[in-house]
Amino acid sequence: MLERADSYEALVSGFRWRIPARYNIADAACSAFAAREPGREALLHLREDGSLERWTYGWLEEISSRLANGLRAHGLARGDRVALLLPQSPQTLLSHLAVYKLGAIAVPLANLFGVDALRYRLADSGAAAIVTDSAGLAKIAEIRDELGALRLLVCTDGAAPGALCFDTLIEKGSASFDGAATGPDDPAMMIYTSGTTGQPKGALHGHRVLAGHLPGIQMAHEFLPQRGDLFWTPADWAWAGGLLNALLPALTLGVPVVSYRFEKFDPERAFALLARFSVRNAFIPPTALKMMRAVADPRARFDLSLRTIGSAGEALGRETYDWAREDLGLTVNEFYGQTECNAVLASCAGLGVSRAGAIGKPVPGHEVAVIGEDGRALAPGEQGQIAVRRPDPVMFLRYWGQDEATISKFIGDWMTTGDQGVADEDGYVHFVGRDDDIITSAGYRIGPGEIEDCLLAHPAVALAAAVGKPDPLRTEIVKAFIVPAAGVTPDAALETEIRDHVRTRLSAHEYPREIAFVDALPLTTTGKVIRRLLREDIPTALEADE
Repeated sequence: MLERADSYEALVSGFRWRIPARYNIADAACSAFAAREPGREALLHLREDGSLERWTYGWLEEISSRLANGLRAHGLARGDRVALLLPQSPQTLLSHLAVYKLGAIAVPLANLFGVDALRYRLADSGAAAIVTDSAGLAKIAEIRDELGALRLLVCTDGAAPGALCFDTLIEKGSASFDGAATGPDDPAMMIYTSGTTGQPKGALHGHRVLAGHLPGIQMAHEFLPQRGDLFWTPADWAWAGGLLNALLPALTLGVPVVSYRFEKFDPERAFALLARFSVRNAFIPPTALKMMRAVADPRARFDLSLRTIGSAGEALGRETYDWAREDLGLTVNEFYGQTECNAVLASCAGLGVSRAGAIGKPVPGHEVAVIGEDGRALAPGEQGQIAVRRPDPVMFLRYWGQDEATISKFIGDWMTTGDQGVADEDGYVHFVGRDDDIITSAGYRIGPGEIEDCLLAHPAVALAAAVGKPDPLRTEIVKAFIVPAAGVTPDAALETEIRDHVRTRLSAHEYPREIAFVDALPLTTTGKVIRRLLREDIPTALEADE
């Protein structure tokens, strides 16, 4: 944890990692406080009907232990992968804690995933169990016969054909559970991250990933925890942003968390929620902040108590930075990382570490640099790739089942990010752009390969390529270039049909908002699409407006 300092330099020089030989996420995020202060408030869950559930650390500890016993009674053991397909809810948090207590590996999955996206991730991870709701269960039913490793289904909405009742497991389980004696490097969770080609990769993290996040989250939130702090994020807990930038670090630091399921992000409702609960600390991705800018006079209309806002996932931009200062009365602390190694650069306005257009300075405990192709750290002003030196507690263990991809992620001891950046004379890092084909849209990092595979499954599509098109709100939108199948005459109806095909088979954030039908795609001699040429043919959003 960070100790308060008067300057950034003092903060860095005074920091040392102290991660014990026995470390478990459930112990850190729940059991420790449950033992000392069982009545301490941990989670405030706003139900869809407007009523409120309040959970203490002691209650979370008891129910998660009962759930862990229930899962173990049905054969789950250390090392098993357990998929969690759930929205923000107490059941999601309880499931995470139970999985970590077992020494199993949590595989969080977003509710918006369609059956194709789920099929790949469940099969690739070899998930032995899945905890989901009735909506998720309906998706799994379509692919259940293809998932040979999946032997246990648990439904939070009650028992169903082939699925056990979540509440019944808890009722039958003992309140006493002797958690697995895990160490910092023992596997705890696997979060899938999209690559530029092929299918997504499972980034496997050890229990130390939580400890590794704490300095960055504390820095971005002005030495969290402070008296009266209360945390909220609109980010899905299935993503690293919601889970590791908000939920688990806040609970570990003793800061209660507000949870609420947004079917679709609504800036007015977001401000209303912030005001209702007197939220003091929020992790809000840049796209959501840009949407909140459309709400006029927020401080006059809503009784806000915000102390800090942290933002990450894409570039915040100077306009949003300035808007927050003027209209919200605080400086958004931008920070940076990726699923494989997160929260390694951060801002902290209270320490004077804040600069519009910059993604921060290295967080204490992390060595970050802009490097060249040879792994040499570049001088200020030189553009290169943002990289993080190993060993680092927040860094992933490996890609699941992809040793070559793991090896190629490194240049010597530098873990490459695939992001181009420039460091200035004062040590701030400025994001320049991707050096690969990742599409960044509304805070999500999207690989084109999965979208293209889905497009090719449509009978009207012969060839397809997906690229990012600049967008002032979402950073980028997905644009698809499609060569129609023989005999197919493209029209508006087909365009809609293809969009819906991707939206329902993959997820709502991956479907192409624009489609262009073309006679051919630019290909290399080996048959790979040259996406760079497609991107170069797209006018920027500004040029399009002109």
